[in-house]
Amino acid sequence: MTNTPPEPPSRLGFDELVGVVVAFATIGAILFISLRPVPRGIGGFFDPLDGAARPDVDRPTRAEQLEAALGGDPPRRDRLEAADPVRRTAPVPGAIVPVEPRRTERLTPLVPVIPVPPAQRPAETAIAPPATPEQAVQFSDVPQDFWARPYIEALAARNIVVGFGNNTFRPNSPVTRAEFAAQIEKAFGDKEITGAPQYAPNYTDVANDFWAYSPIQAATRNGFLQGYPGNAFRPTQQIPKVQALVALASGLNLQPRSAPNQILQTYQDAAQIPNYATQAVAAATEAGIVVNHPNRQQLNPNKITTRAEAAALLYQGLVQAGEAEPIDTNYVVQPQSEAAP
Repeated sequence: MTNTPPEPPSRLGFDELVGVVVAFATIGAILFISLRPVPRGIGGFFDPLDGAARPDVDRPTRAEQLEAALGGDPPRRDRLEAADPVRRTAPVPGAIVPVEPRRTERLTPLVPVIPVPPAQRPAETAIAPPATPEQAVQFSDVPQDFWARPYIEALAARNIVVGFGNNTFRPNSPVTRAEFAAQIEKAFGDKEITGAPQYAPNYTDVANDFWAYSPIQAATRNGFLQGYPGNAFRPTQQIPKVQALVALASGLNLQPRSAPNQILQTYQDAAQIPNYATQAVAAATEAGIVVNHPNRQQLNPNKITTRAEAAALLYQGLVQAGEAEPIDTNYVVQPQSEAAP
């Protein structure tokens, strides 16, 4: 028996080798297509040719891609649209698609407006820019021949009295006790008058945030004004002429040199002067503070003081205190003992 060596394994032929390569290539293509991630845009896959995101309805399904890779018929647009009625047709290559321009306007930021609360000041209180003594102040409702014009303009130049926003003064409007206190503080300052009573008020009807709280405190502390029984000041009450005269005589510490009744005979309506005010009115008359218009002998003590009258009385108080020069007028009252025969 002869030992025959084994035959070597047969090698693959050329055709077989080609078949194996094709098989592996086909399997690789299938795996590549099946496992490859499809890049997407917003709501569709991304087309690198036009850089735009197309809807998912324009992308063929996995089955159609596999059929095309294995040599089958490529997916047809009419078949895709028939299978999916919602599918949209891709734009024709080369067509110009209008692009909506981007909005470039800038939005104006909203800035919150913080309201500024108005000052606590009564509606009738005048407001005006300050003036210097050298600056002439004229008001549209104060004529050249108005009896109190020299007083009003002189005090306005010192910012003791002020006008309203429309360049008016309202000379015939009434004055409240709070307004008169503010005018007194501007005219005479917050300083002690020799001999005047000094005490700190604490009025129940004047709050700390009231616009005239400080002037009322100063006018009371320096002896110009006093309160009513019950520790009330009544700041919004209109001030009668007799109270204004008593305030100036008290704050300036004036005393009559003659008998009060004799001095008060100057007035035709002297009987209307309250008893508590006879001495103060006599002292103010003797000091040349009283100004009566149109009749010098008619005091009208209980008449409400107007803004023009308050300006005249305040200015004459400054003259008596040596803070102002006298104004030539026919309405300053002179006592009978001093009047020319």
